[in-house]
Amino acid sequence: MIVCIVNLIKIDIVSDLIFYYACIVKIIIFESMKKETFDSVLRSTWQVVSKMYNKEAGKFDSTMAMGFALLSIDAEGTPSTTLGPKMGMEPTSLSRLLNAMEERKLIFRTQNPRDGRSILIHLTPFGIEKREDSKSVVLNFNSKIEEKLNEIKIKHFFEVMGSIRTVAKEFEYFSSKTIETI
Repeated sequence: MIVCIVNLIKIDIVSDLIFYYACIVKIIIFESMKKETFDSVLRSTWQVVSKMYNKEAGKFDSTMAMGFALLSIDAEGTPSTTLGPKMGMEPTSLSRLLNAMEERKLIFRTQNPRDGRSILIHLTPFGIEKREDSKSVVLNFNSKIEEKLNEIKIKHFFEVMGSIRTVAKEFEYFSSKTIETI
C-alpha cells in the first residue's frame, strides 16, 4: 500500500502571482505490519484472560497456574510426567509449582503402582475443594463469553482455533535447506 503525504509549498513567482505547488511524497508502508496478526491477537487476549484468572486466584492466595494444575489432576491421580505436557509447562516450573501446592496441602504424591519409577499426583480434600472453586471460575467465565456470542460464532471460534493449532504444529519457515542458502 502506498500512502501519499501532501505538503503545500508556497512559491512566489514574478510579481504578486503566487502559486501553490503540491509536493507529493510517496512513503511505502508495509500493510502487513500495520494490521493485527493472529499471534498478536492471541497473545494479547490470553494476557488479559490470564490476568483475570490470576486476579481471581489471588483472592484466595493462589495463582492461575495452581488452579490450572488442580483442574488437570485426575481423581485417581496423574503421573507427574504427563502433567507438564498437559499444562504446557517446563519440568523445572512444574516442579516448583507442585512443591508450592504440596506445601499448601493441595496435593500429595504417591508411588505409581503400575510403574514404580514414576510418581502420581493426587488432590487432598482441600485440593478437591479448591479444584471446585477453580472449576466454577472457569465455567462462569465461559458462560459469560457464551452470553455474548451466538452458537455459530462459538462454532467458528473453535474451528479457527483448531486451524491455527494445526498450522502452528506444521509450520516451519526456515527449513535447513533455506538456512543453508542464507
